[in-house]
Amino acid sequence: MTKIERQHLRLLEAILFAAAEPLSEKQLAARLPDDVDLKGMLDALRSYYEGRGVELTRHGKSWSFRTADDIRPLLEKEIDVPRKLSRAAIETLAIVAYHQPLTRAEMEEIRGVSLSKGTLDVLMEAGWIKPGKRRDTPGRPATWKTTDDFLDHFGLEDVRDLPGIKELKATGLLESGPAINAYRVHGGDLSAPSSESEQVALLPDVIGDDAETAAEPLDPEGPWAKFPL
Repeated sequence: MTKIERQHLRLLEAILFAAAEPLSEKQLAARLPDDVDLKGMLDALRSYYEGRGVELTRHGKSWSFRTADDIRPLLEKEIDVPRKLSRAAIETLAIVAYHQPLTRAEMEEIRGVSLSKGTLDVLMEAGWIKPGKRRDTPGRPATWKTTDDFLDHFGLEDVRDLPGIKELKATGLLESGPAINAYRVHGGDLSAPSSESEQVALLPDVIGDDAETAAEPLDPEGPWAKFPL
């Protein structure tokens, strides 16, 4: 590595270190000289910090320094979160995460009930979902998908890192109850639950008192199955 390359690497390191939030590759490239190999520098920086107390992590197309997973529990402090999401918002978020991109009508078909006004607004205000491309169908309905902030909040690099049925069962997050069928997807590690009574209770500790009555369990072979990951 030449002296100039080392200087560019130090500059990239300083930019990421000083950033208050994850930076996209486009934002990073705009702050570096045009001839910089950004991907190579990010890979080099990530390798350098691997195994240290802080690590360079990717969240979709964004990058940031984060405390190493094995160190984080030692630094965490439990606090009460004053704002809680309704069960409807939690269910909608899970549906978007596992079936994106999809339209509002498709969300309602999966849940079996209509979305109340403001549910998508709450998730947008939280920065966890955003509008996607419009469908090339009559009316050109907008689709919805998760954001890099969603990945960052849940410690994911990609939506493909979302837990499967086996992982959810192992952590006790798969329960029986009036929750959603958002995780009932076909193929890969995300196989359908063994019975219709199995539901996914996602983040039960943040479900508020204004929860909507959820839909009855959907038929695994029903119309919702046409919406793949």
